Amino acid sequence: MKKLAVPIYQYLAMMSGTLSIVSSGMHYGWTSPSLPQLEHANSSLPVTKEEGSWMAVTPLAGATVGAILSGFVLDVIGRKRGVLLTALPFFGSWLMVAYAKSVAVLLAARFVAGIADGCAFCSVPMYLGEIADAKIRGLLVSSCSIMWIFGMLLINIIGAYTSIKVAALISSVFPVVLAATFVWMPESPYYLIIKGRLDEARRSLRIFKGVYEVDDELARLSVAVKMQNSNTGKFLDLFTVSSNRKAVFVIMGMRGFQQCSGVLAITFYAKSIFQSASSDLSSSTSAIIYFAAQLIVASTSTLIMDRTGRRPLLIVSSIGAAFALLIEGLYFYLKTHHPVLKNSPYSYISVAALIGYIVLFGIGMQTIPILLLGELFPTNVKAFALGLADIYFSIVATIVSKFFQVMRDNYGMHVPFFAFTGCCALGALFVIFFVPETKGKTLEEIHEEFKGEEQHKDTFKYFPEE
Repeated sequence: MKKLAVPIYQYLAMMSGTLSIVSSGMHYGWTSPSLPQLEHANSSLPVTKEEGSWMAVTPLAGATVGAILSGFVLDVIGRKRGVLLTALPFFGSWLMVAYAKSVAVLLAARFVAGIADGCAFCSVPMYLGEIADAKIRGLLVSSCSIMWIFGMLLINIIGAYTSIKVAALISSVFPVVLAATFVWMPESPYYLIIKGRLDEARRSLRIFKGVYEVDDELARLSVAVKMQNSNTGKFLDLFTVSSNRKAVFVIMGMRGFQQCSGVLAITFYAKSIFQSASSDLSSSTSAIIYFAAQLIVASTSTLIMDRTGRRPLLIVSSIGAAFALLIEGLYFYLKTHHPVLKNSPYSYISVAALIGYIVLFGIGMQTIPILLLGELFPTNVKAFALGLADIYFSIVATIVSKFFQVMRDNYGMHVPFFAFTGCCALGALFVIFFVPETKGKTLEEIHEEFKGEEQHKDTFKYFPEE
């Protein structure tokens, strides 16, 4: 019964499975280096600004479709197959981008990538949350955010030095590697127990835990799954069951405030924002620095959140991001209303504020909402919950991204940044009053607390008991 020093297969599954998330991040980040090329007067495939704005948000529409499909199929085909299935549409969409001859084909490619993204952000966090030990669950599940950011950084680097076609062909390698490596990973033991495949669940636990004797763990999970699945999960259970309703409220609030801070809109238009700032650095270099800083901070947050807890990081992150966005908004306001500042030596303030924003945002708001998705829901409704959350995310992100484009084009760059500042401040209040602490707790303990079977007054005192 020799136990491995580290749960190596949990880390291997994370590194392989999150290649799907890398592909998603590359698609979302693709607009930053590519739209300026497509909108340029000498573009071989001319794209208007209006077409470009729809190109930016089209994956979000596709993600809604992918999330709906995932909500119904993940409990049928399993978490592992759900992750594997994302490889095909990601690969196909990159080929469509590489050989597109019209705007319609690019929009179709972005929509197909969005479908894969919706499936990925339902299946990967669910899979990682179910295979992870409690002490490293924060690290494993929040790796989704890190790899997503890594994908955006990677496409900005590739896109800065290659053509759109070459960048797309390089990017198509990642879903191929996903399919070639993740096929060897075990299925989630939770899913296998749900399906009554106990021998396979035992084998999965032995691989992931690094020990031979797993009967006690298997018995514990079997009891937990039996209790959670005493009634077959239905979509409406998310709203009719009190504990699920509390979890939905927390997730919707966190994902809503996360996107209303403008992070995805800024991602879509990062290069354009830096061009507007008139910095001495090139817009491509500034965008790469922006995403690199985002990656470093998100990685640091992932390493410390299982020690510091989720709530402190979320509070610091929300308040800090609000101040950085306020500075960014003030810079663009003064630049708009005081033309003498257009060529001033203070353009670095915009770059510094934006990097400061992503550093502070990345401490908690970037990674933890996705982590909570894998923690707060019982197995019988988890697929529906993640699907609903991804649909909600897509709708909010689409609205915020279009809001950014319309406000920027009609009223000035400062208007959306001031709006994002207010949303971050409200998000901090939401965390203080409603978000529970899940550090160091098993999934079963978290679910029991939401049911009110253990009294944690400090955590849930703002939720009325039924």
